[in-house]
Amino acid sequence: MSATVTVLKHPLIEHKLAILRNRETDNKLFRSTLEELSYLLVYEITRDLALRPVRIHTPLAPCDALQLAEQVLLVPVLRAGLGMVSGILNLIPSAKVGHVGVYRDEHSLQPVEYYFRLPPDAASMRTFLLDPMLATGGSLAHAVELLKTKGGIERITVVSILAAPEGLDALHAAHPDVEIYTAMLDDHLNEHGYILPGLGDCGDRLFGTL
Repeated sequence: MSATVTVLKHPLIEHKLAILRNRETDNKLFRSTLEELSYLLVYEITRDLALRPVRIHTPLAPCDALQLAEQVLLVPVLRAGLGMVSGILNLIPSAKVGHVGVYRDEHSLQPVEYYFRLPPDAASMRTFLLDPMLATGGSLAHAVELLKTKGGIERITVVSILAAPEGLDALHAAHPDVEIYTAMLDDHLNEHGYILPGLGDCGDRLFGTL
């Protein structure tokens, strides 16, 4: 495994991942669990966010404190990445949100771009690229390339729920500078490019389009 890949371990992460994997989990529970799991992942990987000193007043006295000095940018890869945004915004409500629309052609398995939108000054923000499933790595590698070339963003952190070894290798080969965090490294891809054992089609389960 590449040194840029970190598999986050925590009992609550494991517990919520089991709920997502379970085929008996309905759409409502799937959505809420994905939000909660995304919250937990980003909580773990934002320990190095820069802080700045501030002077505030408590109800009793003046106090020196610390606040975030970096603007956080969340960029979900449409459409499944949308399911990760709300949970992270609950943790970092000041975060900005951009969108990248990339889908994987079912026949060629190659990424196809259809939407790209970032807030102003995105290049200066700490950017988290969100995609629950790092499968072949093609769509994410394409999304990273768009953030670099169109957005001028240099530091990009990929956050996924599940990753396949093939996808990690492909993404690292295309962008070795990108940090990757995931809740679990699964076994392999099947002949259709789906992660096994996986959790099925995340977008379909999220939006009830099975």
